[in-house]
Amino acid sequence: MIKLIDNALLDAVCAEAQASPRGRKNRNFHPRDDHPAHRLLNAIEPGSYVPPHRHNDANKDETMLVLRGALGLVEFDTEGQVLRASRLTPAGPLLGCDIPHGTYHSVLALEPGTLFLEAKGGPYAPLTAEEQATWAPRENESGAEDYYRRLVALFD
Repeated sequence: MIKLIDNALLDAVCAEAQASPRGRKNRNFHPRDDHPAHRLLNAIEPGSYVPPHRHNDANKDETMLVLRGALGLVEFDTEGQVLRASRLTPAGPLLGCDIPHGTYHSVLALEPGTLFLEAKGGPYAPLTAEEQATWAPRENESGAEDYYRRLVALFD
């Protein structure tokens, strides 16, 4: 059966993100974690820290299209220097992105109720040590809040 995406669904996923301790929530359209094609809605709230990371698997390019709010996309070099900070919004001029595998990146909500559609290859696999940025704190580690604030400041 075809799954329709309407405002009620977007409202529900955003509400779940707002209620989540991590400030984010996804709604999968793919049936299982081992499915070869992952498609999902991803809602994220300001204050939710997504540590910089990359996906080394050649099948893990990511495409994101912002449906609500404003998403900050930060691209880094291998040493952690910011290469580019882009504001993505449904009204444009930048609506989304396609992130090649091997590219260090992070995303953050610049407005409450931010939600994007994400597509990437499956199956789901946790990040490996080589995919996690050694130069940035992980979620809930010492320094994570300060690092997150520095990322937010890129969009002031």
